[in-house]
Amino acid sequence: MQLPPAAGPLASALLGDPARCVFASTDLAETRAAVGRVFKPHRLEIRGTRLQARMHHAPLGAVSFNRLAYGADVTIDPGPLGDFLLVQMPLQGQAEIRCGDQHIVSTPDCASVLTPSDALAMRWSADNDQLIVRIERSALERICAAHLGRRSERPLRFALGMAWRSGAWYELMRYLAAMLATAPETARHPLTACQLEQLVIGTLLTSQPHSLSDAVREHGKPLAPRHVKVVEEYIHANAAAELTPAVLAEVAGVSVRSLFAGFREHRGTGPMAYLRTVRLERVRHDLLNVASVSSVSAAALRWGFAHLGRFSAEYRRAFGECPAQTLRRRGAG
Repeated sequence: MQLPPAAGPLASALLGDPARCVFASTDLAETRAAVGRVFKPHRLEIRGTRLQARMHHAPLGAVSFNRLAYGADVTIDPGPLGDFLLVQMPLQGQAEIRCGDQHIVSTPDCASVLTPSDALAMRWSADNDQLIVRIERSALERICAAHLGRRSERPLRFALGMAWRSGAWYELMRYLAAMLATAPETARHPLTACQLEQLVIGTLLTSQPHSLSDAVREHGKPLAPRHVKVVEEYIHANAAAELTPAVLAEVAGVSVRSLFAGFREHRGTGPMAYLRTVRLERVRHDLLNVASVSSVSAAALRWGFAHLGRFSAEYRRAFGECPAQTLRRRGAG
């Protein structure tokens, strides 16, 4: 498959490590199931030609960097994505995208930003080859709330089309591609993954128009102090450990009172609530992706949720479904 010269460095980013290859197949059912495990179960239909599909995947915390091609003209009907957002960037070919009440033809100059709550249907051309950034909806909304200093009652909906070949987003993609190609171990480290996911989400929120763009600009807050960032990084790296306010304050080198005040002012939540959010996201990741996790209780206990009834209620509030439903979706995929 020949790629345009401008796509070279980005296109090769995920191909150097064979472990990043999720699948390569000419079978429709195998392709549908493999893509569904990374994204969600969906309807996939071939239009005329045989599949030559392949997918590569690199996780970066609550974000992942993917490359997908079907090698055939296909229609894809996943419905609303629900718990994640996608930024799809064609390296070649094109895709017709309908997301909610928006419609575009996505090309190598025009990416698509797929709002999780909107109904979605797509048709990819046979030569369409895409880089795809997947962002967990819970992380997106958490970081948006941090920018605003509060949770917004208005839903977060993005403009569908993105001129991605210039500006901050393209430079960020080049940076991620170079890092995955030359220093892949950096992306796997919890401290780095935490920073990368915040960088990706922050760049999307500040560079792509969305329903809360004016509010983000109006309520732009100063950078969080060092002790808040230190504790965030420590929580991401040690989310399974027994963490208390006293332990986190000692890590930050400040009093418990100063720690809570810093989180309330700059993150709109407390450090322990932030820890619970991170742990809920880790549980969800395990339920969807880790084959050795065979029960909800095992995933919950692994990340420090001893009271399963309370855990289930918090999980449903965060993700709109009970954890058993999430686990069944992995089985269905």
